[in-house]
Amino acid sequence: MPTAKPEQPAERRPPVRDPEAPRRVTLLELFFDLVYVVALSLISRGLITEVGWERGLQSLIMLMAMWWTWAITTLVTDMYDPHRTEIKLLIVAVMFGALLMTTAIPEAFGSRGLVFAGTYVAIHLGRGLFLMPTVRRHRQTQRRAARIFLWFAISAIPWLVGAKVGGHAREALWVLALGIDYLGFRLAYPVPGLGVVPDAQRNVTAEHLSERYQQFFIIALGDAILVTGTVFSLHHSEAENIGAFAIAFATTLLLWRIYVHKSGELLPHAIAMSKQPGKFLNTAPYTHLLMVAGVVTSASGFDLVLLEPTGHTPPAWLGIILGGPALFLAGRAAFEYEVFSRVSLSRPGGILALLAITPGLLFLAPIYAALGAMLVLAGVAVADHLRSRGRPPEDPAPPH
Repeated sequence: MPTAKPEQPAERRPPVRDPEAPRRVTLLELFFDLVYVVALSLISRGLITEVGWERGLQSLIMLMAMWWTWAITTLVTDMYDPHRTEIKLLIVAVMFGALLMTTAIPEAFGSRGLVFAGTYVAIHLGRGLFLMPTVRRHRQTQRRAARIFLWFAISAIPWLVGAKVGGHAREALWVLALGIDYLGFRLAYPVPGLGVVPDAQRNVTAEHLSERYQQFFIIALGDAILVTGTVFSLHHSEAENIGAFAIAFATTLLLWRIYVHKSGELLPHAIAMSKQPGKFLNTAPYTHLLMVAGVVTSASGFDLVLLEPTGHTPPAWLGIILGGPALFLAGRAAFEYEVFSRVSLSRPGGILALLAITPGLLFLAPIYAALGAMLVLAGVAVADHLRSRGRPPEDPAPPH
C-alpha cells in the first residue's frame, strides 16, 4: 500500500499567499511606512524652495517614484505571505532602499540624481531577481515576476540615463521612465511569448489592500499636521499666526472628512463586492496618487501661509494653495466612482469654485487664499452630509 507523501515543511513552500487565509496589515508593514513620512515631508518642503512650474514638475516626479515603490511593495505583501522570512527580508531591503532614495530627494535634480534613480532601479529589479528563484516551484507566479521584472528593466534605461544628464533632459527622461512603469502596471505587464498577467493572479485581499491605502492617506495627512505644528512665524502678530494655524488645521480635518465619508469607509466592501476584485488595481494606485498629491501640495501651501500670511499672493503661491485642494477633489471624484460608479456634483463643483475665486484672491493676502480654499472644502463636506443625512446607508456599487 503506497504511503502518503509527507507534507512539505512550511519554510520550504513558496511564500505565496493562501487565498483562503484572512489578511491583515502586519507590524512590519507599518514600520515600513515610516520612511514615507520623511519622504512626503521633504517633497512638500522642497516644493516651496523655488516656487514655480518646473519645481512643481520635479516634486511630482519624485512623489510618483516614491509612491510606486510603496504601491508595488504593498502588492507584494498582498500576493505573498508577509509572515514568511523571505518576504520579511524583502520588505526590509526595500525599506532600506526607499530611505536611501528619501535622503536624495533634496538634490535629486542636482548632484544626487544617480543615487535617487539608481536606488529606484535597484529596488524594482532587485525585487524581481529575488522573487523569481524564490517562487520557482510556482510556474505561473514565477512568470508573473518575470513579466514585471522585464518592464522595470526597460524603464531602468531612461532612469539611469536621466541621472547622468541634467536640466530638462533629466526631467523628460524620468517622465518617460515613470510612464513606462505606470503604463506597464495598467496593461498587466504584457510580454511577447508570455502574454499579460492573468486576472486570476491580480486578485487582491479587500481588507488588507484597502487598509494599506487608507494608512498611506493618513501618512499624507500627517505631513500636513507636521507642517502646521512646526512652521510658525514669529514675524507677525499673534492673531495672524493663530488664524493661519487654525485655517491649516481645519483644512487638514476637512481633507480627512471628505476622504472617509462613505467611499473611504466602504472601500473594503466595494472591493469584496466587485465581480472582479483585480479591477480595483486598474485605477486605485492612480486615484490615491492624485489625492496624496493634493494633500502634499496643500501641506506646501500651509508652509507658505504660516510663514507669510500677509501681503499680496503671487500667482505661483495661489497655484499651490488652491491647487492642492483641487488635485485632492479630482482624485476623490475618481475614488468615489471606484466605489459607487457615480460622482457627486460637490466634487467637480468644488473644483469649479476654486477656479472661480482664483482671480479675486490675487489681490488679497495668502491667509485669505487659504481661507477661501478651506471654505470650498467645507462646502463640499456640508454637501456630503446633507446628501446622506436621514437616508439608509448606501451599498457600494463598484463598476463591473
